[in-house]
Amino acid sequence: MTSRHSAAESAQPRDSIDRHIARWGREVPGLVPELEGTVTRMQKLVRHLQQKKEAALARHGLKLWEYEILWRLRSAGEPYRMAPTRLAQGLGVHPATLTNRLDRLQLAGLITREHAPEDRRSLLVGLTPQGAATWAAVIDDQREAEATLLAPLAKKELGHLAALLRAVALAVEEDGPPLMPHVD
Repeated sequence: MTSRHSAAESAQPRDSIDRHIARWGREVPGLVPELEGTVTRMQKLVRHLQQKKEAALARHGLKLWEYEILWRLRSAGEPYRMAPTRLAQGLGVHPATLTNRLDRLQLAGLITREHAPEDRRSLLVGLTPQGAATWAAVIDDQREAEATLLAPLAKKELGHLAALLRAVALAVEEDGPPLMPHVD
């Protein structure tokens, strides 16, 4: 009986996705193991990182929408302030929804709302030191989770993986919007 796998492939450790592919390869004609394995691994690894992010947010008492507001303010650069309208647009939420969310973050001591110095009719939302520290703590947790996830790869392998994924991202972005939203 001939094997569908080369000797080199057989020598590699098998993971749960290999078992998934073996099972579905019998059921789905034309299933390409390399394609299915790559896509499924990317999906499962992203889900794994999402679970780590949710755990980090919970440890720091944040919900995802709260983190996103802190992230957007932090991305504005010093002094980490912006107008609520711009913040709502960047987050893709209705201004009324944002007002309610900002109330909660202000009560928690993570943001401030102040009149703009150049126009007292306008408000600016800003990070408090506590908000900036909370954001930084979540980022540190995420960085650690990402480093742990990719620790099995040597630096050269990590660079190669990044280059391969960049090529795929560039192809996707040719046909559509950027995968990463522009932060201004």
